Amino acid sequence: MPNPAIALVTGANKGIGLEVVRQLGRAGLCVWLGARDAGRGEAAAAGLREEGLDVRFVALDLGRPETLPLAAERIQEECRRLDVLVNNAGIADPADGSPGEASLDAVRRVLETNFLGTLAVTQAMLPLLRRSGAGRIVNVSSGLGSLTQNADPAWEFAKVKLLGYNAAKAALNMLTILLAAELRDTAIKVNSADPGYTATDLNGHRGTQTIEQGAAEAVRLALLPEDGPTGGFFSSAGPVPW
Repeated sequence: MPNPAIALVTGANKGIGLEVVRQLGRAGLCVWLGARDAGRGEAAAAGLREEGLDVRFVALDLGRPETLPLAAERIQEECRRLDVLVNNAGIADPADGSPGEASLDAVRRVLETNFLGTLAVTQAMLPLLRRSGAGRIVNVSSGLGSLTQNADPAWEFAKVKLLGYNAAKAALNMLTILLAAELRDTAIKVNSADPGYTATDLNGHRGTQTIEQGAAEAVRLALLPEDGPTGGFFSSAGPVPW
């Protein structure tokens, strides 16, 4: 990977995304911190610059498609390429739930943001990633996106049946598989990361892992060597079943 490599992390003004930015910055990368709120994004980037890291804010909102080509244009103007894309941004909706009870509007909102929004970001950044000598795309998924685990009544999270959220993460995993196949003749590697049950705003900080632990697998996949895998689904414990 060129030095310094250029990375973009979406949804990165707090939580796992912010920690991924921090860890990539510590690894020597120049990192674009993508966030939908300019004030919070700028403040987060400034805080990391105070730690001596090369971090820049870019406005990027999965719910506002017009921000995506603008973000790509800015990265193109300043850096000419992109080496790492970490698709971390996502939402949960309290009206999401089981198939018989979930609000259709909530399911639609989660799918549009977590899956279609991520696809749109990826398509906007792909021309820049193709300019990299060793591009990496990391889709931050979830164990809740595993069909195998959802079908297992003995799984520890088997009771978490959120139709919109789980389906969006399963769709994100399909994006990983299909995009990896599409890019198989390039130097770009595409993988899904399961952060594990991490204490974040998304779950009311009920998670059992620290933010640092939750960021670890996305960072590992972002920094994969040339002989690393592509088209896989991994947690810090190893491969996750589809």
